Amino acid sequence: MDFPIGELATRSGVKVPTIRYYEKEGLIAEPVRTEGNQRRYTERDLERLTFIRHSRDLGLPMPAIRQLLDLSAHPDAPCADADRIASEQLQNIRARIAQLQRLETELTRITQSCPGTHSIADCNVLKAFGDHALCIGEH
Repeated sequence: MDFPIGELATRSGVKVPTIRYYEKEGLIAEPVRTEGNQRRYTERDLERLTFIRHSRDLGLPMPAIRQLLDLSAHPDAPCADADRIASEQLQNIRARIAQLQRLETELTRITQSCPGTHSIADCNVLKAFGDHALCIGEH
């Protein structure tokens, strides 16, 4: 069974321009074309595109996705490299979560420092945004 790019986009949840970009980048194979020059995709193309989309949803950068796709071409190879890529992504996500938690703490402190009754000239929120030294841990 094969299907056109619009159906591939619908089934995979990936927009048509993104599919064309992935083709250009070699992440998915150039599709077969009909006599009318219409792209036709296979179930394998759908699986690969779904893999890429899910990897992107998990925050993996394109080089890591490319590595995983390359690894998938060698089904008998050990999975240590795939495990390493996933572990590195987990570390990156944990670091981003920690950074977001620090930002949350700082923004909470800033918003609680100003009752909203001052004039703009005396606004603690604007002062905090304007002077990085007022931030927690920046003294």
